[in-house]
Amino acid sequence: MATEYRQATIEDAELLVSIYDASFYKDFLRYGTCPGYGQTKEMMEQSIIDISKFLIICDSKPVGCIACKELETGVYEVACLCVIPEFQGRGIGTAAMKFAKSFYSDWKKFTLVTPIDKSENVKFYTEKCGFDIVSEEMDGNVKLVRFVLER
Repeated sequence: MATEYRQATIEDAELLVSIYDASFYKDFLRYGTCPGYGQTKEMMEQSIIDISKFLIICDSKPVGCIACKELETGVYEVACLCVIPEFQGRGIGTAAMKFAKSFYSDWKKFTLVTPIDKSENVKFYTEKCGFDIVSEEMDGNVKLVRFVLER
């Protein structure tokens, strides 16, 4: 399976909306809300302007996205790492995080949040990507954990 990454452009907004919706639909059903689900084309266009996004392409098919935002020099928030359900469990997310560490070569720290009760995410980020859990926080009625990966 050949995987490549391409920087998203405004023209990719509808494609990214479909990838996010497929990836985050179960979260939307589970929590009743999900920041990655249900964005409009215009919201995604603004998000592409605000946050660097890369399409994850496997065998010429767009299957996911990794988006990182620089918070300060060398410190990046993983704003989104998603893979559509039928391609999950194949190492694509792990490879995408490896790509981000290579692309943002000045990184000192990556941080992100995910719901605490999504054990598959907690396991992925701690066991596959080497992140540590450093705190808990609330987003509305959803309890999140903050992960940090330091060099």
